[in-house]
Amino acid sequence: MATQNIPVLETRRLILRGPEAEDYPDFKATFSSYRSRFMGGPLNPYEAWMLYAAEIGHWNIRGYGMWMIHDKATDKTLGMAGGWFPAKWPEREIAWIIWPNEAGHGYALEATHAVRKHLYAHCGWDGAVSYIDPKNLDSIRLAERLGCVKDHDAATIDGNDAVYRHPSPERLKSGQLADGIELEISHYCDPLFKPKGMPID
Repeated sequence: MATQNIPVLETRRLILRGPEAEDYPDFKATFSSYRSRFMGGPLNPYEAWMLYAAEIGHWNIRGYGMWMIHDKATDKTLGMAGGWFPAKWPEREIAWIIWPNEAGHGYALEATHAVRKHLYAHCGWDGAVSYIDPKNLDSIRLAERLGCVKDHDAATIDGNDAVYRHPSPERLKSGQLADGIELEISHYCDPLFKPKGMPID
């Protein structure tokens, strides 16, 4: 699949597009920062460049990958979400990261919900996991809000990560879970909505 043929996904607030060269500065800044500590960072400039090249190459090898999350109103890049399955990964993963200054607005929830629906409906996925550092409480909470359940018996990447299993396509079709996610997203889309407590993605 050529990079320019990556499908574009659209939600109420967001447009998800394939990674482009102009998105790299935000990616580099994030993966060079403390924000990336649960995803193998912080990285030096060479490592950040190689990972970004891998993000683009993954689409060509697998036919799916990570989308860049853009604000629909401003086209500002907010983070990434998508499917990830490099060599030696035990299972196909749904992953996400939001840039440091953009957390707390529900962007990861909205984007990942759309990504999962697309992977299930158009890429033939019958399930997925997310590999999460046990200390990454924000991502664990997000996984749980997406209906994921910790799978104690699943193979991990390196023995130090927790595996959160996503609900199957059939379970999402039942309505209750998907409706709850849509309701939470609608709250974030309300300009008067102010989340209580610590910001979460």
